[in-house]
Amino acid sequence: QVQLVESGGGSVQAGGSLSLSCAASGNTYNFKCMAWFRQTPEKEREGVALLYGLDSTDYEEHVEGRFTIPKDSSLSTPISLGLQMNSLKPEDTAVYYCAASYIYPCRLGLQEDFEFWGQGTQVTVSS
Repeated sequence: QVQLVESGGGSVQAGGSLSLSCAASGNTYNFKCMAWFRQTPEKEREGVALLYGLDSTDYEEHVEGRFTIPKDSSLSTPISLGLQMNSLKPEDTAVYYCAASYIYPCRLGLQEDFEFWGQGTQVTVSS
């Protein structure tokens, strides 16, 4: 059984930074990819950052250059996934979810590609 637990959410003013972490436990040995998604009441869940392979990453265009998966994130034991969010904007306000998959493909835009999900952590950016 796999459990993903996010931490690090909170409130910040526009232009500020937050760092999220995802702790994975259980049968994590065969993860092929992990990702961060976010969701607001007005929008469907959208992928923002993807970690796959040895250390390859992919980012949604609206966060690229502002959000980064730290270099110490890894799909090898111990599993570690972070998200450094800089230059935050009010439109980044959302619940952020950690997700993982045992199989490829892992497409950032498709939540259906991911079997495991955390409960989410709220990020609020005020103007």
